[in-house]
Amino acid sequence: MKEDRSVNVKISRIGKVTEPMKSVIETREVMSPKAGQVLIKIKSSAICGSDIHIFKGKHPSAPLPMTIGHEFSGDVAEVGEGVTSVAVGDRVTVEPCIVCGTCDACRHGDYGYCENISFTYRNGDGAMADYILINEPYVYKLPEYLNYDTGSLIEPLSVAAHAVRRGDIRLGETVLVIGAGAIGMLVAAICRKSGAAEVIIADHSDDRLAAAEKLGATMTVNSGKVNLEEEIFRITNGKGVDKSFECVGLEATFLQAMMTLKKNGMATIIGIFENPRINIPASRFVTHEIKIQGAQGYCWDFPIALKIARELDLELLITHHFSLDDIQKALETCLDRKSGSIKVLLHP
Repeated sequence: MKEDRSVNVKISRIGKVTEPMKSVIETREVMSPKAGQVLIKIKSSAICGSDIHIFKGKHPSAPLPMTIGHEFSGDVAEVGEGVTSVAVGDRVTVEPCIVCGTCDACRHGDYGYCENISFTYRNGDGAMADYILINEPYVYKLPEYLNYDTGSLIEPLSVAAHAVRRGDIRLGETVLVIGAGAIGMLVAAICRKSGAAEVIIADHSDDRLAAAEKLGATMTVNSGKVNLEEEIFRITNGKGVDKSFECVGLEATFLQAMMTLKKNGMATIIGIFENPRINIPASRFVTHEIKIQGAQGYCWDFPIALKIARELDLELLITHHFSLDDIQKALETCLDRKSGSIKVLLHP
């Protein structure tokens, strides 16, 4: 960040993907907060799986060019007129959604289903930047047990909390989580804390599976080495799992989440599908009376995530740190399977 002291104008860097596999740093003038707005100086910004889909030019809802970044924390730098919930100097994180407040869903309090929902980065306010302007209701103070890095992970923790709440985990259930990325690991951790007796997590990476066990998974399966469906039915004595969570976004993993369910089981799909058209065995819905549902984003989940974070070692997810100027290298690291990356953080 540079500052022209003669006119006291702040100039902020901001990361942007201009074409597939190419990111740049642009600069822009930082506007002072209007009434009800909060200006945040970003301290830590985490790369999300959706940022990687954008980087590849394959995000179904975010065409290029596009600013990136929505998992972050920082300090309140300025507040606009009427802001009372936070003050200059407060450490904060942000729920980065934008809702209209007037549609039926919003008026009923279900803002996650807003007919006009968007996210800050899709409106040009990415969090891989020096500063960001946010409306006050979406700004949350960080509790003392979170630092800036772990505070930046409250957004993905909220995504996981929302998915698990939709999954309606019951005491004693057996759950399968497919994909041991950050979301999958957090889903597994919350399922365990929600009362699931067995939480099985599957992935191709032994390192990620080991980290998932430390966060709460009770059993791991390397689905690159064994047939996942066969292994699940072996583990469950032919019954299948009560609930499953798909956290990858591939036809193969959708089918695994579906086909490993017991009769009357339910799968929750969280992954972003770069190829949205897949083939599934429709008769399974009838023969096994299974249910498939989706989970996206959050709705009243941030306060829950802030409380859950006290009980989770979120540092286990953080594998890499980069400066904001090294955004291209950071994004490439996320795509490098040999890097061992889980959560890659950028620091302005």
